[in-house]
Amino acid sequence: MSQKPELVIDDLHVAVEGKEILRGVSLEVKKGQIHALMGPNGSGKSTLANTLMGHPRYEVTGGDIRFKGESMIELDPDERSRRGLFLAFQYPVAIPGVSMANFLRTALNARLAEESGGNGAVPARRGIPPKEFRELLKSKMALLKMDESFAGRYLNDGFSGGEKKRAEILQMAILKPEIAVMDETDSGLDIDALRVVSDGVTALAGPDLGVLIITHYNRILNYIKPHFVHVMVGGRIVHSGGPELALELENKGYDWMREKQEVDS
Repeated sequence: MSQKPELVIDDLHVAVEGKEILRGVSLEVKKGQIHALMGPNGSGKSTLANTLMGHPRYEVTGGDIRFKGESMIELDPDERSRRGLFLAFQYPVAIPGVSMANFLRTALNARLAEESGGNGAVPARRGIPPKEFRELLKSKMALLKMDESFAGRYLNDGFSGGEKKRAEILQMAILKPEIAVMDETDSGLDIDALRVVSDGVTALAGPDLGVLIITHYNRILNYIKPHFVHVMVGGRIVHSGGPELALELENKGYDWMREKQEVDS
């Protein structure tokens, strides 16, 4: 496990259309760690996810986001992605006419161009050869127990909720990010789909990947075991602990945490 955290969120304040949503969020995620961020609706969890990836609607009014020691605040979303940050969306967008395989190869080639100095420092490689990409895609789909026909389908077009989330996990497997943020990946999934997605994340987890799972409920954490659990209420992380904290929230609900915050403050 790395000594220094790859992702550092430092006293982050974020506003949307002039309304402050995040009110001083601080969090560190290292490769090899799995963090869960829990909280009620409207607490700011998805705002944090979108801000991390540079969504233009979210204005950073204070604090910083650093990735591998570099401030991300001024970087565009594609630049953040090429650095090794990944966001699995709560509601993935369908792109009719673009196959999963073509989308993944294009995204991978953009990542390889960044790694090889596509900014002009050194000649960028032309991209992964088709045969090499097919072998890579086949191996990752086998790891995730996905049928190979999935690669020929248009991206998220006509996909079920579970298939959309599995497509996100396949993107993670191909792009190999260093830190993955999963924004309510369990949203809308039945038990079978949740287990499949969780098994995929577990298969990818390891010393080269840090994961931040954003969720309302404990159920995904029954399958993906976090090292740390954080609770967000009112735009702040009000409490952090180990995996037992998720079970406590399951039993007591978020009102208990709100009351605790009021007493502590």
